[in-house]
Amino acid sequence: MSHPVKSARPPRTAVKGPSKQDSSDTTAGSRRAAAQRLTMRRKLAAAAMELFATKGYEATTVDEIAAAAGVARRTFFRHFRSKEEAIFPDHDDTLVRAEAVLAAAPAEEHPLDTVCRGIKEVMRMYAASPAVSVERYRLTREVPTLREREIASVARYERLFTRYLLGHFDERAHRDGDDDPLLAEVAASAVVTAHNHVLRRWLRAGGEGDVEAQLDRAFAIVRETFGSGIGRAVRPAAEAEEDAEAEPAQPPAVTASATDEVLVTVARTDAPLSEVIRTIERALKHRQD
Repeated sequence: MSHPVKSARPPRTAVKGPSKQDSSDTTAGSRRAAAQRLTMRRKLAAAAMELFATKGYEATTVDEIAAAAGVARRTFFRHFRSKEEAIFPDHDDTLVRAEAVLAAAPAEEHPLDTVCRGIKEVMRMYAASPAVSVERYRLTREVPTLREREIASVARYERLFTRYLLGHFDERAHRDGDDDPLLAEVAASAVVTAHNHVLRRWLRAGGEGDVEAQLDRAFAIVRETFGSGIGRAVRPAAEAEEDAEAEPAQPPAVTASATDEVLVTVARTDAPLSEVIRTIERALKHRQD
């Protein structure tokens, strides 16, 4: 009896995953796309800035900005949702760079030093194009809508730094009545305020001077004021009592001074919050008088 002849099965083909070369090509392609996106955003922003300066903010339309940049209206809206957003083309990318600084911080670095390094990315963004930054500052002072957009951008950095500092407190410190979360928020705000104070002074001077050196001096004040309270482990009550008996308690030291736009407060980390608030109120009242 004859048997049917079985057909030979085709050889199996191994399914290969993406090669290292493919991954490398994908990464390189992503970087090129990001660079092209940033280049176009800056081109649109430059066109917007020129039109705002010559025609005025209110009189300038999105169609005019797109035409000045040599692109279609739909291209503009692929990069920006509105014309006021076009004046701040780099904030999204700068926020990403600041996050990267925090994520790559060495374990031995003081968290407040890390935050100071993170916000330097913002200063470098402005310092990269002084003339544009000075003109942008002028526009934000004149146009309330742009000023509001700038304030919203600053708030994003402040939230980022607050979250980072909160993550560097001793876990035992997070209990009812503990002021560590408040200290994190105040310290993050102090870093941002110091940065903005130096930035405004630099912009008013026409973008002249070593702005990073000025920033380092401002950060030194912030670190001296808040540095000892962040990342500090909570000590047992008995140990604290022993230290209190060994060394006489020093009265809390709080000072505050106000200028036209800035209030500077320096307080020891053991100063009661109520005393800090009273000192600030007295300084503001004295300034108003």
